[in-house]
Amino acid sequence: MNKKILIVGGTGFLGYHLAKKCISKGWLVTSISTNKPKKIRYLSKVKYLILDITKKKLIEKKIKSKYDYVVNLAGYVNHSEKIKTYQSHYRGCQNLVDFFLNRKIKSFIQIGSCVEYGNNKSPQSESGKTNIQNLKSAYGKAKLSATNYLLKKYKEKAFPCTILRLYLVYGPGQDFNRFVPLIIKGCLEKSSFACSAGTQYRDFLYIDDFVSSIFKCLKNKRSHGQIFNIGSGKPKKIKTTILLIKNLIKGGKPEFGKIKLRKDEILKLYPNIKKGQKILNWIPKVDFAIGVKKTISFYKKNV
Repeated sequence: MNKKILIVGGTGFLGYHLAKKCISKGWLVTSISTNKPKKIRYLSKVKYLILDITKKKLIEKKIKSKYDYVVNLAGYVNHSEKIKTYQSHYRGCQNLVDFFLNRKIKSFIQIGSCVEYGNNKSPQSESGKTNIQNLKSAYGKAKLSATNYLLKKYKEKAFPCTILRLYLVYGPGQDFNRFVPLIIKGCLEKSSFACSAGTQYRDFLYIDDFVSSIFKCLKNKRSHGQIFNIGSGKPKKIKTTILLIKNLIKGGKPEFGKIKLRKDEILKLYPNIKKGQKILNWIPKVDFAIGVKKTISFYKKNV
């Protein structure tokens, strides 16, 4: 029997790549999103459902099939809209969990975020505790609330959930409101663009390594009730990263220092990934320079 997977947020960057891999394995894929996919992310073998997961009654009305797996990648992207952000990232997750609680799915994967750690010092560990009141953003509070709700249902009902806390995932087809594609675009256009001084350190993970972490979780019951950091574990200095992209493209004029760092900006943000290596046997494989070259190649053809 073909596996059946529901990808919530299946029209986004992460969802598209996950759906593509599932199709290559012969799985039956359904996507839920609030909008139809962009032409560049449309996959003919995916069944697309238009649905707002913050509306509980719509979930009950529209989701009719049975699924082996559910992966929740959904959530409002513009985090400055605090109410929509909180509703989509927390209430949406809660509605999905409540719906699938007694439907005998094998695994529910929630995509969390490194912002759930707040100001915890890097390398951040899954054992690090965060007081939700100390988180400043609606996004961080929503993600941590969703994590807490899932873990509660795991303890009470043995709900087969796993939380993956993502760092900076990049790769072909990502929107230009993200760091790597934004820098690539500026360099391809050979334009001047404002940057910070670039003294921050961030963790970058290629999209294929993210997708592989999903499959490691789906196959491993030991992942249930667990939080895993999903990143490379190898922080890169932002200025070095920008210069690498500039040199590979041979264009662009980054203006370092034009953008001031936020007062609350964390200078070093990267994970300890040993737990995922130990329990999931998941190890990132794509070297950053190779991943960047693949990403540049895509945008050269699609800008």
